[in-house]
Amino acid sequence: MSSPESRLAPGTYKFTVKSVEQAVALIREKLGPAARVLSVRSVESTGLKKLFSGPKLEVIAQIDPAAAAPVPFVAAQPSTLSAVSSDLALPTDAEPPQKNRLAQLPSTLGLSGLLRRSGITEIALNRLQAGPNWNELNALPLHRALAETSRLLRSQAEARPARAAISRAAFIGASGVGRTTALCKWLAQDVVRRARLGHIVSVEFDRPNPLGPLPVFAEAMGVPLAHFPCETGPAVTNGFVYFDLPSISPRRPQDNAQLANFLDTERINERVLVLNAAYDRASLRNAYSAGRDLGATHLVFTHLDEVPQWGKLWDYLFDEALEPLFLATGPSLTGDCEEDVPGAIVRRTLPDDQT
Repeated sequence: MSSPESRLAPGTYKFTVKSVEQAVALIREKLGPAARVLSVRSVESTGLKKLFSGPKLEVIAQIDPAAAAPVPFVAAQPSTLSAVSSDLALPTDAEPPQKNRLAQLPSTLGLSGLLRRSGITEIALNRLQAGPNWNELNALPLHRALAETSRLLRSQAEARPARAAISRAAFIGASGVGRTTALCKWLAQDVVRRARLGHIVSVEFDRPNPLGPLPVFAEAMGVPLAHFPCETGPAVTNGFVYFDLPSISPRRPQDNAQLANFLDTERINERVLVLNAAYDRASLRNAYSAGRDLGATHLVFTHLDEVPQWGKLWDYLFDEALEPLFLATGPSLTGDCEEDVPGAIVRRTLPDDQT
């Protein structure tokens, strides 16, 4: 064990390791008990190395200038630092402030034109135009009309009965949408922020279900990972059980019959549909329809960091049968998670605090 004098100076550090144990040991030895882990993500090897080595973990941690309360770590054997950099930009869970340019566009576009410029679809626009106060909105100065429209959209998107937090839920979605990453993000929120306990069940049918970073991440969170067939009830009183399932087929509903049967047989009534927001609108709609056919109850959008306009997401927020769970705004497994879905979309499309 190194002495406090040999530890690194305050700053932000990134290192790559092969396992959770190595990460814990390096943080203890090099950064000390006051270090804070900012993000953890799986990193695949490239080229020929990919054939002979598994995924590694990239960890970003920070030492604050002021001494923080010690953070307990599980004991592990020291390892070797793979890569350290103290001049990294500090990552945060909150999205960066976006300067809204709608109010700077020519007023000759009118309210409808500016809403279209924001990326709002014709479906959402028609919904607004059919409302009783559309004429009143158009009579307002443009900057006030935009602010009132944003409040109206948010109130419509939030007009659904409140539901209890999910506790026995399957994460479903097409291949490549970031389904397992979304599960990891929600798991981190449950364990770290809400101090909940539970376990995960991984399921495979006649096709493989790659686990990616899930086993390592679950171990880091202290959450057991079981493989079906196994007991699927809660392991602790009021504990959660989350299911990582194979991908669904948006174009061939018959291919989803086995998955649908599993959900019904195991009485999994909470079904989180994960959609890649970077997909084109036709692909999004197909995946959404497939999820609805499987009884989806909640909704997650991923890859928002790759989407310049979020206005198209309003269409999905008006469906009262599906409750928006969160937006994944980056690749980190422990952050980049925005739970105020209507508020986040408002901030990225329309001004909501103009006077």
